Amino acid sequence: MSFKTNNKVVQWVEDRLPLISMGHHTLYEYPMPKNLNYLWNFGSLAGFALVTMIVTGIILAMQYTAHVDMAFNSVERIMRDVNNGWLIRYIHMNMASFFFIAVYIHMMRGLYYGSYKAPRELLWQLGVVIFLLMMATAFMGYVLPWGQMSFWGATVITNLFSAIPVVGESIVTWLWGGFSVDNPTLNRFFALHYLLPFIIVAVVVLHIVALHTVTSNNPLGIDMKGPQDSLTFQPYYTIKDLFGLGVFLMLFAFFLFWAPNFMGHPDNYIPANPLSTPAHIVPEWYFLPFYAILRAVPDKLGGVIAMFGAIAILFVLPWLDRSKIRSCKFRPVARIFFWIFLANGLLLGWLGGQPAEEPYVALSRIATAYYFFHFLILLPIILPMIERPRELPSSIHEAVLKS
Repeated sequence: MSFKTNNKVVQWVEDRLPLISMGHHTLYEYPMPKNLNYLWNFGSLAGFALVTMIVTGIILAMQYTAHVDMAFNSVERIMRDVNNGWLIRYIHMNMASFFFIAVYIHMMRGLYYGSYKAPRELLWQLGVVIFLLMMATAFMGYVLPWGQMSFWGATVITNLFSAIPVVGESIVTWLWGGFSVDNPTLNRFFALHYLLPFIIVAVVVLHIVALHTVTSNNPLGIDMKGPQDSLTFQPYYTIKDLFGLGVFLMLFAFFLFWAPNFMGHPDNYIPANPLSTPAHIVPEWYFLPFYAILRAVPDKLGGVIAMFGAIAILFVLPWLDRSKIRSCKFRPVARIFFWIFLANGLLLGWLGGQPAEEPYVALSRIATAYYFFHFLILLPIILPMIERPRELPSSIHEAVLKS
């Protein structure tokens, strides 16, 4: 329905560029399944985190100096001399972690309730693209303070590309802008770190368009069959999202004011020194599962392939899971293996933060093998043979009334 108003100027614009109508449909009358739980809040929480990161990032960029001789001191100046600079930086730094927390929970919810299945395959794949862009942005942002972990993390991760046959060394030289991690590297990482969040916003818009085209999934994993199965987004889910945001902000405020460096690394408060290698080089916590997969394979090229393959496999997940039932609520065997998979992911995260020695390496190999077993063997081959799903309810409305 088009928007109508007595204001002739507004109506003239609306007839030619229906922004108000689109906003009204998106934020007010968009039909949502009436049985969504609070796990569906994490999509909007991730969007809130993204906007917060962009706003605080723009403010920080006004004071930051992308030069190896001044980057560390410019960050210290932000923390000590710029009015409320400590607050802006801590918001930016901690919100990055909370952004990943929201996205990881959002993805786990999608895995549990089968939100990647038809007709939502492209919606899921756009989400994986957002995840990849987040990882790239976070990695480049981690380099900018130019502390010890920033420098050596950049050196280790960019060196991984040298494992690519024939062109690997050329790619690394191109990434560095020279023959070592130095000023050109910092400059291009700063430029890309500033640019990529806006590309993420563009993909998020596509993600939302895809969502509104195929509609939201729900805990039952069945489609809406009529108005009785749905509620309008406003006021039912705006209120629910605002409540979730309040809880999110209280938890965030605790870390922001009482433990702002809890999710960081103390070595990054030491200026970068190319002549002094830290005893234990680790990335930020949200990269640790993939870092464990990388180190689990003794061959450098094999480790790189396994690490990127762990993400690439998510793109084809909609076709690996052959069950016609979406939600694990009606798949008792799949539900058990989902929790095993989640525990395995947490184990990989813990192992990624441990030294590259036994027994951690052996455990990483076992956990990595299970990660790929889950997607490549369990979902497409074993589960279809052994699982007998429970009967689905006839409609969302009926299930809500029964509960």
